[in-house]
Amino acid sequence: MKETKILILILPLLTAIMQKEMNPDLVQISLSPKAIMQKETNPDPLQMIETNPDPLQMIETNPDPLQMSLSPRELEICNYRQTLPAILHPLSEIEICNYRQTLSAILHPLSAIKRLLHPAWVFFVSCKRQQAVGLDDRLHCLLSSTAFFQLDNHPLKNEAFLSPTVQNSLEQTANDSYKAKNKQQHPYFTNLLLQGTFNRTTTTETADCDQKNNSGGGESNNNNNSSEVADHHNSTSNMGFEDGNLQDIDEDLHSRQLAVYGRETMRRLFASNVLISGMQGLGAEIAKNLILAGVKSVTLHDEGAVELWDLSSNFLFSENDVGKNRALASVQKLQELNNAVLVSTLPTKLTKEQLSNFQAVVFTDIDLKTAIEFDDYCHNHQPPIAFIKTEVRGLFGNIFCDFGPEFTVLDVDGEEPHTGIIASISNDNPALITCVDDERLGFQDGDLVVFSEIHGMTELNDGKPRKVKSCRPYSFFLEEDTTNFGTYVRGGIVTQVKQSKILNFKPLKEALKSPGEFLLSDFAKFDRPPLLHLAFQALDKFVSESGRFPVPGSEDDAHKLINIADNMNEDKLDDINPKLLKHFAYGARAVLNPMAAMFGGIVGQEVVKACSGKFHPLNQFFYFDSIESLPSQPLDPNDYKPLNSRYDAQISVFGAKFQKKLEDTRSFLVGSGALGCEFLKNLALMGVSCGAQGKLTVTDDDVIEKSNLSRQFLFRDWNIGQAKSTVAATAASLINPRLQIEALQNRVGPETENVFNDTFWENLDVVVNALDNVNARLYVDQRCLYFQKPLLESGTLGAKCNTQMVIPHLTENYGASRDPPEKQAPMCTVHSFPHNIDHCLTWARSEFEGLLEKTPSEVNAYLSNPGEYTSGMRNAGDAQARDNLERVLECLDRERCESFQDCISWARLKFEDYFCNRMKQLIFTFPEDAATSTGAPFWSAPKRFPRPLEFSVSDPSHLHFVLSGAILRAETFGIPIPDWAKNPKKLAEAVDRVIVPDFQPKQGVRIETDENATTLSSASIDDSAVIDQLINKIEQVRKSLPSKYAMKPIQFEKDDDTNYHMDFIAGLANMRARNYSIPEVDKLRAKFIAGRIIPAIATSTAMATGLVCLELYKVIDGGHKVEDYRNTFANLALPLFSMAEPVPPKVMKHQDMTWTVWDRWTIKGNPTLRELIKWLADKGLDAYSISCGSCLLYNSMFPRHKDRMDKKVVDLARDVAKMEIPEYRRHLDLMVACEDEEENDIDIPQVSVYFR
Repeated sequence: MKETKILILILPLLTAIMQKEMNPDLVQISLSPKAIMQKETNPDPLQMIETNPDPLQMIETNPDPLQMSLSPRELEICNYRQTLPAILHPLSEIEICNYRQTLSAILHPLSAIKRLLHPAWVFFVSCKRQQAVGLDDRLHCLLSSTAFFQLDNHPLKNEAFLSPTVQNSLEQTANDSYKAKNKQQHPYFTNLLLQGTFNRTTTTETADCDQKNNSGGGESNNNNNSSEVADHHNSTSNMGFEDGNLQDIDEDLHSRQLAVYGRETMRRLFASNVLISGMQGLGAEIAKNLILAGVKSVTLHDEGAVELWDLSSNFLFSENDVGKNRALASVQKLQELNNAVLVSTLPTKLTKEQLSNFQAVVFTDIDLKTAIEFDDYCHNHQPPIAFIKTEVRGLFGNIFCDFGPEFTVLDVDGEEPHTGIIASISNDNPALITCVDDERLGFQDGDLVVFSEIHGMTELNDGKPRKVKSCRPYSFFLEEDTTNFGTYVRGGIVTQVKQSKILNFKPLKEALKSPGEFLLSDFAKFDRPPLLHLAFQALDKFVSESGRFPVPGSEDDAHKLINIADNMNEDKLDDINPKLLKHFAYGARAVLNPMAAMFGGIVGQEVVKACSGKFHPLNQFFYFDSIESLPSQPLDPNDYKPLNSRYDAQISVFGAKFQKKLEDTRSFLVGSGALGCEFLKNLALMGVSCGAQGKLTVTDDDVIEKSNLSRQFLFRDWNIGQAKSTVAATAASLINPRLQIEALQNRVGPETENVFNDTFWENLDVVVNALDNVNARLYVDQRCLYFQKPLLESGTLGAKCNTQMVIPHLTENYGASRDPPEKQAPMCTVHSFPHNIDHCLTWARSEFEGLLEKTPSEVNAYLSNPGEYTSGMRNAGDAQARDNLERVLECLDRERCESFQDCISWARLKFEDYFCNRMKQLIFTFPEDAATSTGAPFWSAPKRFPRPLEFSVSDPSHLHFVLSGAILRAETFGIPIPDWAKNPKKLAEAVDRVIVPDFQPKQGVRIETDENATTLSSASIDDSAVIDQLINKIEQVRKSLPSKYAMKPIQFEKDDDTNYHMDFIAGLANMRARNYSIPEVDKLRAKFIAGRIIPAIATSTAMATGLVCLELYKVIDGGHKVEDYRNTFANLALPLFSMAEPVPPKVMKHQDMTWTVWDRWTIKGNPTLRELIKWLADKGLDAYSISCGSCLLYNSMFPRHKDRMDKKVVDLARDVAKMEIPEYRRHLDLMVACEDEEENDIDIPQVSVYFR
């Protein structure tokens, strides 16, 4: 029979959603669970289906199938505003899902299609007429992020599902719905279309169904039955790279990820179908990362059932899922992460022919024999299918990648091409090229470069890539003879050409015998990868022979594994390390959450590489172990025995006693963003702070934004605007209900020391940072240093991540070493002589804040209290005060806007001022042939000679600048925006009405050229007189203003693309770039730079948190040495893993005493100053200066200070330092300067005086 495929995607959006004031609560217009499940016309919809042998006949003969299952009231709701779908509140959906304690409440085949429960519901049916179709695994009906409906053991299971008549009707309905929704211009529809929702559904074929009708089931048959996917493969090359013909990307959601990957990579991801086989902890982590990344589809394969054992590592499972198929138990929670990705299941046996439906396949639990068979198929497939085999066994893990015989890496490292500004080029062979020392070039010998904008030696401007050699920081040689070229005059840009790279992967069978060079992660274990290569093969043989994994703690099983490894070794390795293999055997069955998180991040990134060609893949094996995480003391074999708890897998590695220590830990997580969400998930699965004595405190003062959803996986779109810590804590409690967690919304800093007081810090066992700024990290570091608490630090930047362990008395603290400060462009460069787009955007952001935030704020400060404001300006009497008053006067007088036409005039005149008049003045002051005081050309590199712009209404960029500027100006004055403003023709007419005065450059105008200048305002002896004049003018203007007149300052918000903030900034920057012939950028790139967006992806975040939690085992054990800990830097793009021991703290000595930065000397009993000095003298130290905060309490050089000797130190702090000591504070800290008997200064620890 001819196969029929139906792809239906309907986006049910009620008008009530768009007009919230009419229906503020969706529940009020929703179908209640009771109404759905207890029909007026049919109390049990399943019974209706059961009693009707041919539901197709019922559908075809009934013009309105909804009437068969819906009451009149429900039909009225469904027809609300001429729409069929009844959108249910998420809580209502959950209740429906619990109907009959199953997920199988399908009311009727057709009504189930039309009754849509979520805007992004995707419904796909792949079946054949008169063919047995099992709805449980062939009908993937994703009704919402909280509902995966399936019908099992039901008469419909063996019935033909849809007839051609119904199919045609449904196809027409889908087309009509698509067209109707395309006509609606509401932003929500637009966003869904831009996400490619209508184009992103995919076919998840079940090949076992095909096998029943196709004996042999070869590749050709499979391709015939999967034409959509097959065509997808056949039309592309190199792993099926394809843009996917999608609409544009949802930049609000994916902005941080776009900053890492770029649009082309994202589009390739959006066209990629991925299979993940094995849904234990590792499979769940990989799936999570890929769904957040936004691939087209993820298919989950697992034939096994959930065990209590799995709850140690899989955040998707609960105890209620035990006994269910792993794939089916995972799908609904994974679908919640991203409704634009189709998540489907395959709970039956997988055949190699089914792999042709995917661009990449990942196996997390597969034997070597089957893996070799599947890999051979993928390797020889055309185009090749990326094959990844990975597994986590206790504290050991491995990855194998095979992306085919020839895989092209389009971008090896993901870094921006290096550029340089040329200072000189010689006429030689080879030619020497020197660049300005603005910043290092970063070129390497053999790189290809192109030249542009060179004056004189124009032969190099042909765009031809040329090879460089003998590269130095600011110069290089060109492998070309320039002897006969024109003489270099000035200018020129040299830009690196990113080169693709072809990798030749070996199939698994061959790679096992000849693995080549292993990628090292820890240079202290350079001999470990070959041993683990052998160990994992030995484990595979053990399992194939025994039919099980080694029993935890079993000496016999461990010896058997060691013997297998010894026999397989054949003297290739000198030492097979039986002790290591013993630990390997003990934990072989366990999947630990930290290992799953780490490997889930790495493997997720490898899949992204396979689907996009972005970044360099693993080539080909990667092995890792964290054997140092084991308890420092040997365990009793009985301690490994399972306790029939969710932590049994972890117990099989660490023992039950250590598990109790984890549960009783009192921990503090600072931040609940991307890192924080991952940490909360990890801690909940590990059982940290889940015991009666344990407690986890999490704090974050931020709220959830849309851009968070692509990485911070505990949040959903309905959480936008809610407190991060509260939502994250609730989600973590659902992962492990035993988690003892308290969520706070306080920033950790000096201002909240009443919340996070001494008692709070003293009661902690460990602190985990999940912060995104250095200042907050430094504060927490100082608190941990002060209270001697271990701090686990981590951070990410795009594909890079780092971890740092701060362990009391063992390692240096976080603040002991600092990164060099970021290089800032000189002020004169930004304001008058930009030479790259970053300078233009920095200037644009500054102008935005000055015009729309600072100046309106100054106006309001003046109007709210004129006397105080003007008095302050007079007292200041400087150039800054003069500038502030001039801006206030402009806003209230010359540039005050009363209509939108005034705002247009303001924006048009700003264009003229910024991009025409200022350029004319600059050229007049410094002509093109101007020279410096030394006679050198003034306009030499890196300066670029400017050109004024001439405004034109026919230039869309000019008109859009005026529009965005006028809208923002109107907002500051509270002026409504007329409907015609966004009509280009009417806007152009309004702009043409603006009278633009002529401009003549002036003599004697000073333009700052000093790169060391910190301000553009120049002081004058007449400042005071000018300030008085300005104040008088402002006072006169104020009298004419309405009462309670005020402006509305605008604070820059980068993540709202409808507010025109980035439009105005991008317009400012690009027009300025056009002045100086600098390449312009689009709004997204402008947002990255001006908004200072930190690139971020889920994979590096997951890896970082996994690494930190491996160190957390060591911290909680408490018996490890510094050499057992690891600090890590990793770059998943290269890939690079660099692990090293932490740096120990600096040790200081005096007589027989030693101390480090971790030490703090304490004296109790509320001592007097004399008692304190004597206490120090007993240590051989002469205290000559004692201060509290910034106040000096005592100095031996001041005779009057001797009168303070018999006063209590705390009283001196109150009386002299004027310190307010809160009730919760029990001590105060002193800085004491001491010298020894030889009058040498001794740097002693901080002294804490306890007075309570």
